[in-house]
Amino acid sequence: MRLFLLAIACCLTLTLPAQTDWRQDYRELMEAADIDGGDAEEVMAQLEDLAADKLNINRLSRNDLQRLPFLSAQQVEAIMAYVDRYRPVRTLAELQMITALDADTRRLLTAFVYVGDSAPDSLRLSLSDLLRQGRHTVMGTLRIPFYRRHGDRNGYLGYALRHDVRYQFNYRNRVRFGITGAQDAGEPFFSSNNRWGYDHYAYYLQLRDMGPLVELNIGTYRVQMGMGLVMNTGFHLGKLATLQSWGRSTRTLAAHTSRSSAGYLVGAAATVRLAPRWHLTAFASHQPIDATLNDDGTVRTVLTDGYHRTTTELARKHNTRVTDLGARLAFTPAAANCRPHLALNIVHTRFNRPLSPQLTDYRRYALQGSAFFNASLDYGVTTGRFSLSGETAVNGDGALAALHAMSLRATTTLTVMALHRYYDKRYTAFRAYAFSEGSAVQNEHGLYLGAAWQPSRRVLVKGYADYAHFPWKRYLVSTSSDAFDALLYARVLYKRCTAEARYRFHLRQRDNQSKTLLQNRYEHRARLRLVVPVLPPAAAAAVTLTTQADGVVADYGTVSRGLMVSQQVRCQLPALQLDAAIAWFRSDDYDSRLYQYEPSVLYDFSFPAYYGHGLRTFLMARYAVSRRLTLAARYAFTRYFDRSVISSGLQQIDHPTQSDLLLQLRLRL
Repeated sequence: MRLFLLAIACCLTLTLPAQTDWRQDYRELMEAADIDGGDAEEVMAQLEDLAADKLNINRLSRNDLQRLPFLSAQQVEAIMAYVDRYRPVRTLAELQMITALDADTRRLLTAFVYVGDSAPDSLRLSLSDLLRQGRHTVMGTLRIPFYRRHGDRNGYLGYALRHDVRYQFNYRNRVRFGITGAQDAGEPFFSSNNRWGYDHYAYYLQLRDMGPLVELNIGTYRVQMGMGLVMNTGFHLGKLATLQSWGRSTRTLAAHTSRSSAGYLVGAAATVRLAPRWHLTAFASHQPIDATLNDDGTVRTVLTDGYHRTTTELARKHNTRVTDLGARLAFTPAAANCRPHLALNIVHTRFNRPLSPQLTDYRRYALQGSAFFNASLDYGVTTGRFSLSGETAVNGDGALAALHAMSLRATTTLTVMALHRYYDKRYTAFRAYAFSEGSAVQNEHGLYLGAAWQPSRRVLVKGYADYAHFPWKRYLVSTSSDAFDALLYARVLYKRCTAEARYRFHLRQRDNQSKTLLQNRYEHRARLRLVVPVLPPAAAAAVTLTTQADGVVADYGTVSRGLMVSQQVRCQLPALQLDAAIAWFRSDDYDSRLYQYEPSVLYDFSFPAYYGHGLRTFLMARYAVSRRLTLAARYAFTRYFDRSVISSGLQQIDHPTQSDLLLQLRLRL
């Protein structure tokens, strides 16, 4: 049977589509209306780390696969079952034998795994092995602006350059350590009380798969427990990505390696195998954070932007400290065809200054005090076709929050999903971050329905509808309100061309000007994209043209419209990749702004918003000088036709054009 499957896999290899850049394949999760920039940058940083040091498919653990956010619970189980049964896997073409994996997921997965030997690693580590087989990576990135903001002349304490450096060491994905230093434009460097040079540092040591020690993180790290109701310092992928992963809960530790200066912990975290099916995760963190203070020294607002460019911003830097202690005890039976899990999560958070926000009507139930306690149970069951997961949480005041997701692979071509959440208006958790229409895990009751239908290899249709009710007042809403969000996406492959269409409708409610009744605010967004390979598959170079049109109609009392048309070309040579694009945009105002994802250098996320009337263009080149050295450069230029200045305040540029150059060098030893 194994030889028969291998023969089929080898034959199917001939029909595998050419592997494209995984960043391009993953772009659907980077839509600005679906995932914010901070989350997108963190997602890309983690995936860049995994793509740089791929996982050996013959030594995969379930925890390894759960680090890939695009895999559903059924897909994780299906991959583990196949590898356990047919180990060693001899070619990635065997992924086509796993029926739970669709073509898109298989293509993405090949960017993060490789076929290696199946012999288990020795539990003992020797210094000679670390020195001989460990990989060192050094990377530097520099952004040079060709403009001057008002703050660059008078206001910002540093110079206009943005730069960062990274060092990483990796030994077989079992020992990793590194440091990242990052500096935003305008922040002082070795000056103005910033004696440590870079404004932000991420430093970490990670040990994995060492007998009963499943994972140990020391330094900066992130924790994701259950579905995020009590602790999630990782990321939340948004509604379209939830459809991709079918609501799978995440239960992982991760080193914080990115330039993002918020949303992580500092200290130590470890997962230990107490018994074959019992795991204990514990963490402790103590870190400084930024905050605006009241006159009495209490905290009015916790800040997360990480900017320290002016005297005022620098005075807020690290003026408050927060301590987090937490644990997770999880039980996972090993049944092959029915795998339930159950876990208890406990988190305690304490601030050295009391939180005392301004208690306006809509913030009456905001987080207040110095010490906070949260606990939850997360649970679920996964079979070959069905998955149910959920989490129920309680805070120190007894308020509840609950989130449940169910997915069913009804047929080989149709998968459906339902997600329900209830967040009490009195529920608070400082580190909570989960699926929601609002900005917090609080004051929300909603139902999400999604489906994906792939009647053939060439046709894919998927979409969702999400309704949310907010029982208590919200910002700019003086009574209970509702929201509705729906999306429909279709893709058709014809020969070697790809056509995509996407439509999204979003309804939200706000007070009218007199605050006497609620006013519905509508937003319609549509996108058409055509991807055409220019050269035949046998050509030495691969040239691809991507034509895209975006439109938006926003009705926020007055109707505003926006349109963007863009053309992108990519040329892929053995050692050189070139990307170039030009886009024309026109919108009535900020409400009808338009977004477009743009390729960038490693660990950099570019999804700018445009409004008004203008032209956008960029040119990027990535050249592999050798197997060890890679150089990249990206030049971007924006010209506005309807204004003489860009932005306002210290960010104002007294010119209708804005351009910058991004340079990057990566050396792997």
